[in-house]
Amino acid sequence: MNSALLRSLLVLGMAMGAAWLVGCSSTPKPPPKGADGYSKYGNPNNYEVLGERYSVLRSNQGYKETGIASWYGPGFDGKRASAGETYDQNAMTAAHKTLRIPCYVEVTNLQNGRKVVLRVNDRGPFHENRIIDLSKAAAEKLGVIATGTAMVEVRHIDGDRPSESPDNTLLAMAQPLTPPPVPRVVPAPLEPKPAPSVVFSEAARPMPEWGRNVYVQIGAFTLRPNAEQLRSKLELSNIPAVNVVQKEDGLFRVRIGPLASVDDADALAAKLDAAGVGHRHMVVE
Repeated sequence: MNSALLRSLLVLGMAMGAAWLVGCSSTPKPPPKGADGYSKYGNPNNYEVLGERYSVLRSNQGYKETGIASWYGPGFDGKRASAGETYDQNAMTAAHKTLRIPCYVEVTNLQNGRKVVLRVNDRGPFHENRIIDLSKAAAEKLGVIATGTAMVEVRHIDGDRPSESPDNTLLAMAQPLTPPPVPRVVPAPLEPKPAPSVVFSEAARPMPEWGRNVYVQIGAFTLRPNAEQLRSKLELSNIPAVNVVQKEDGLFRVRIGPLASVDDADALAAKLDAAGVGHRHMVVE
């Protein structure tokens, strides 16, 4: 073999090797996972952002919360998400402060009834009074783009892939508002004592109406004096519109409201933080 041919073969081999290396490096590797299947680096026991410390849940099981959702998009598109994946504003994803990630949640916009299934793969929103940050695509499906925020219910879905998704993919579609339940008429029994002739099914979930039925609940007690004591402490801290109400389960709930708007809810959250009032959540009644 002459030297010119040998040199050509060496150059060709080096070129093929370089192409192979480029091909390998361009193939994205999946983010590393820990022994529990969650992101190896996205789930520290706790972390700090903007002076606030957050504790990651040990388990997502049973998580359900009502609160205000926001959305994030162009400024973060293409950047690394907390689970090690690349954030894509056109994918059905979301960010959450404390759920173990990645995981799936069902998000319902309580103001229009739309519902989607999302993959949570990022941390946020780092706004005191928001419970979830939606991708642009998710916000569009839920009808949140124009308003920027919405009252939602977030429910964790067990399993690697949600069975609720019709085609077992991430392309969960928005669903129309569920109509109110229709009363079911049943005949009166033959016994001497008459029974009610109309039986109503479980009441439909109420739609949030700012200024009428959106509250922040601070606590629930079996004894009214304990609830009244907490109400007094809140009023001494200049927290307005505190009331105690007894619900069907017999518990006395200490709540604040009704709240007039998202801005009103944000202002209340700041006051509660200043007063050192932590464990609280939003309710729609």
